Amino acid sequence: MPKYEHVMIARQDLSNTQAEGLIEHFGAVLSDNGGALVDHEYWGVKTMAYKINKNRKGHYAFLRSDAPAPAVQEMERLMRLHDDVMRVLTIKVDDHAELPSVQMQKRDERPERRERR
Repeated sequence: MPKYEHVMIARQDLSNTQAEGLIEHFGAVLSDNGGALVDHEYWGVKTMAYKINKNRKGHYAFLRSDAPAPAVQEMERLMRLHDDVMRVLTIKVDDHAELPSVQMQKRDERPERRERR
């Protein structure tokens, strides 16, 4: 089954529990359509580089899924129709990384960067 990674930005005036409820809701949409939500991370409220719908901040969430393409398309369609979701990015990947995402790692746990030229 194809593997996907999704990043979702929700409105800043939601509570943390409401933002995490969105993750559970869209995970249920995937499972109803024959897919599975493998893992998810709630990154918290972060400041964006530019305003989206008059919002300067947003709740960020990262989801990993194993789902057929129609299930992912249905989830994206419902995300775009939902009033609380501002942006969605979906990427098809070959394999899911086992470690937590870079956003969740502490700076001293990250691998060293290559030297700048």
